[in-house]
Order: sequence, then structure tokens, then C-alpha cells
Amino acid sequence: MLRGINVGGHNKIQMDALRALYKSLKCESVRTYVQSGNVIFATKEKNSAVLAKKIQSAIERKFKCCPEVILRTPDELRKTIAASPFADRPDLEPGKILITFVAAEPPPEARTFLLTLKKFPEEVHLKGRELYIYFPSGAGNSKLPWSSIAKSLKTTGTARNWNSVNKMLQMAEEMEVEVSSCRNPE
Repeated sequence: MLRGINVGGHNKIQMDALRALYKSLKCESVRTYVQSGNVIFATKEKNSAVLAKKIQSAIERKFKCCPEVILRTPDELRKTIAASPFADRPDLEPGKILITFVAAEPPPEARTFLLTLKKFPEEVHLKGRELYIYFPSGAGNSKLPWSSIAKSLKTTGTARNWNSVNKMLQMAEEMEVEVSSCRNPE
């Protein structure tokens, strides 16, 4: 997931050019979902930090912008979805659930700060490297102190709504099946 591309006319990257860039980095079965920098791919690289830096550097060279690159494996996405504090609440609107994927696990004081947000109508939960937020009135009407939240996390991240996270996992699982069948033909 790339942070801050194609938002408000800034850091514009065409998805076909982005897919080509990932392929040039030896990524396989490269797919994109919507225009906000969701790239699903297979790779033999096991070190996520090395891969994220490699992708970020290539984007900076090619597109003259330097978005944060947040990587998650299909297993990590499955765990993120399963860990949702909203999973057992079918009454919530999926489009009002946002997950912020952060680059590193936030420090303990971030949890302490998030507890001070109880006066807001939003529900905020930090679990590992994911920040789950439910916006009962929609994210656009939220009064949450975003800059204070970001500062408390002490790491960068990028947010996706519940529907997008589930769609990306679906695409990743379809890709896993295809890649597996290509590598292990019957």
C-alpha cells in the first residue's frame, strides 16, 4: 500500500505505469486495486523492509515522489481482518470502518493517548501494527485530532476502508492460487 498517491491531484501515478515498475523489480502477478496505490503482487523477497525501500526508491526515481510503502502479506491481511474489534458487530456499516496500517508497532504510550479519545463518537482500537477506527457519522464528519494521533503512533502508516481491505485480500488469495498452480502444475 502506498501512502498519499493520487490524492487531491498530488503525487499522480497511473496504475499501468505503477504495475510496470513493480514488474521491473521482479514482482510477479502484479495487480492494482483502485487508484490509491494498492498493489498486490508475488515476490521471492522475504525481507519486507528491504523490499519496501526498494519499491520506494524506484517510485522516487521514476515518478519524482516518495510515498511511504506499507507491506502486508496475505496471511497478515487475514489476521488483520480476523482481529477486527468490529467483526462481531454486523450492524456497523463496513464503509465506515477504517484500518490504518502502520510501518512499525507503535510504542505503549500510543495506546495511552488513544484512551483519551473516549469523548469522541468514533471507536478507536490499536492492535499490533493496525489502528481500527469506526466512524458512526462518516470519516468526513470526524473531529478526531488526526495530527495528535499520528504523532502518538511515532511511525508512518496509510489507511484503507474495510471494503478495500477485504477486496485486496480477495485479490491476493486469487493470485496465490494462480501463482501456486503455475509453480506446481498437475
